[in-house]
Amino acid sequence: MQLQNNMNLKSRIIFISIIAFLVIFNGCSKVSSNKKDENPSPEHLTAQTFKEKVFNYEKNKEWKFEGDKPCIVDFYADWCAPCKKVAPILEEISKEYAGKINIYKVDVDSEKELANAFGIQSIPSILFIPSSGQPQMTAGAMPKEGFVKAINDVLLK
Repeated sequence: MQLQNNMNLKSRIIFISIIAFLVIFNGCSKVSSNKKDENPSPEHLTAQTFKEKVFNYEKNKEWKFEGDKPCIVDFYADWCAPCKKVAPILEEISKEYAGKINIYKVDVDSEKELANAFGIQSIPSILFIPSSGQPQMTAGAMPKEGFVKAINDVLLK
């Protein structure tokens, strides 16, 4: 009788442990997938994805925006100190303006063709692209207030 009670107790503990593991595992996976949707990050573009999402500079001689929302394109390099200062600002802005604008990043070291097409000579170079109208480029690191002003005055006008 004692042996049977010990077996039932062990079976219950194993069963409860399995259920607890499944609940925790399932909860964690939902949290991480929801977090990704709620907190978008800037998207890294290649020359090909740039042509699809922003501007096909090979096909069009005149500016023709390919996107569905205004966007910011950050031309940067991993080794660039001012670029590293801008990166967390763009992370914040991508969360604050989610669904209103897109934030893209282009690594000038790996996307030389794209950097050359836009005449990038200093980094960071930031391209502000409204849904309609001409894009505007600025060079150098900007504080968050500068980005917010440009977003409100140029992109969401």
